[in-house]
Amino acid sequence: MCRWLAYSGSPIKLEELLVKRDRSLIDQSLHARQGATTTNGDGFGVGWYEGGEPPRVYRSTHPAWNDRNLRELASGISSPLFFAHIRASTGTAIQETNTHPFRYGRWLWMHNGLIRDFHRVRRALVLAVDDSLFDSIEGTTDSETMFYLALTFGLEDDPVGGVERTVGFVEKIGREHGIDLPIQMTVATTDGRSVWAFRYSSEGDSRSLYFSTRLDTLKALHPELVEIAGLSDETRVIVSEPLGDLPGAWNEVPESHVGIVQPGEDELRPFVPTS
Repeated sequence: MCRWLAYSGSPIKLEELLVKRDRSLIDQSLHARQGATTTNGDGFGVGWYEGGEPPRVYRSTHPAWNDRNLRELASGISSPLFFAHIRASTGTAIQETNTHPFRYGRWLWMHNGLIRDFHRVRRALVLAVDDSLFDSIEGTTDSETMFYLALTFGLEDDPVGGVERTVGFVEKIGREHGIDLPIQMTVATTDGRSVWAFRYSSEGDSRSLYFSTRLDTLKALHPELVEIAGLSDETRVIVSEPLGDLPGAWNEVPESHVGIVQPGEDELRPFVPTS
């Protein structure tokens, strides 16, 4: 399927996580260890925030390991909050408009997983998107459809509730079409201030998802690490799989949970789809 990461904290260059880690996201595009597929070569994208502006995105259908422009961009841009995603298609076309992250206004969205038998339920799902949002859909993926359903179901005012209602709706429609296990997902979304990361699947056996240990704790564990010394204690990274093997650095998100990275105390709470 796919691999992704979300970063929030002290501004850093994108290359610190996309390129320079032992198991950077670009390395995972060729050598994923915990994904459904080892190679994720069906395009990539990054979205980032700077100076209070709406997010910018760069997306390509090239494999991440073979795009010089990505490395140039990653070495030149610093951001306090960014998303990055490498894609392994689950059936929809390899085209730029199908590449994550997806953007609407100040919001970004990315997804690893699938809506099963999407071709069978796509019409019912797309027709449920609010008329005011419908024309903003550019591609053909289940992931983008989920994003616009979430916006329809209140993502901007209540992110957790909006996604719970979206997933409940997808499961309802799927089962009406005879699909027993309609959805598999890890999803990240942000408004540029907070990040919400969801781990859920209809079968209760979701794709991997990890969050980094609080920086004050990690600094105490590894005082020798100069590279993290200047980062704020609120700095967090959420990843499909760890970017290295540093002891104590990574924690698995529990099944059917949502993590919220926000100013002040972060949260981890159960995620329960609603009809």
